[in-house]
Amino acid sequence: MRFRFHTPDVFTTRRFGGNPLAVVLDADELSGNEMQTIAREFNLSETIFVQTPADSVNTAKVRIFFPRGEMPFAGHPTLGCAILLAEMKYKPGCNFETEIRLEEQAGLVPVKVTRIGDVPVGMFRAPVVPFAAKGKPPTPGEAASALALDEGDIGFDGHRPGVFEGGPTFLYIPVASRAALKRARPREPQWSVMTEAAGTDNAYLYTRGGDASGSSFTARMFAPTAGIPEDPATGSATAILAAQLLAAGDLSERTNRFLLEQGHDMGRPSDLKLEVDVSQLALTAVRVGGSAVRVSEGTIQV
Repeated sequence: MRFRFHTPDVFTTRRFGGNPLAVVLDADELSGNEMQTIAREFNLSETIFVQTPADSVNTAKVRIFFPRGEMPFAGHPTLGCAILLAEMKYKPGCNFETEIRLEEQAGLVPVKVTRIGDVPVGMFRAPVVPFAAKGKPPTPGEAASALALDEGDIGFDGHRPGVFEGGPTFLYIPVASRAALKRARPREPQWSVMTEAAGTDNAYLYTRGGDASGSSFTARMFAPTAGIPEDPATGSATAILAAQLLAAGDLSERTNRFLLEQGHDMGRPSDLKLEVDVSQLALTAVRVGGSAVRVSEGTIQV
């Protein structure tokens, strides 16, 4: 059997930036084991498989795999797949605005996609409003030891390490400066001790500011034991960051908007948009957006 695939770069308008993704089309005949094998073959942070939707009102059912397992929801596969499916509906160069509805294990994810000129832009609504997870966040000293940093490098303002989920679970570690963020790296055995206590296989590090004047935060995401030494852009972690920002007192009773940079320290600069609706001191909706650009296409034989 042969299956068509595309590889867009996501959360960027430039090829060979952002986070690369494999999108396998018409994948109804593939088993879960075959999908996992194909994901290992592509060896990207995620591969998404497009199937016939369970409800015909939706665009597609999708399954998302990283090299060592399946994910109920992930941001850059959702965005990249939605932009690709939207562009395949329209002639090249045509402006459009449409909604792509993806059935994911975590729930239905609507994605608004627009294209004006050559730049497609999408924004998805997270299927789960993020909330505090059961895992134990590290102390500043424990986080510093696991990241080869000094204890004073951990935390700023009201930001402290936290664990939150919204489909996947992420450990959030605020870092005091860009210089410290750039120096950070997982260090064993402290890394595994920290993530096991947090109930995760990852850590999302962030600090204020960025290379662009309008950027709110710069981030890095490590998940080496999941086969992702560093992720250039993590849409799901960006969505779930909303709960970390609420806990730190950074959100107001309105729609809060942020621009985030990720991947700059690994040569894959990514730009992500985060919108968070807050009412009565609680999260009510979270949206993440960005662009994607197609890089390659072909067929894979199974």
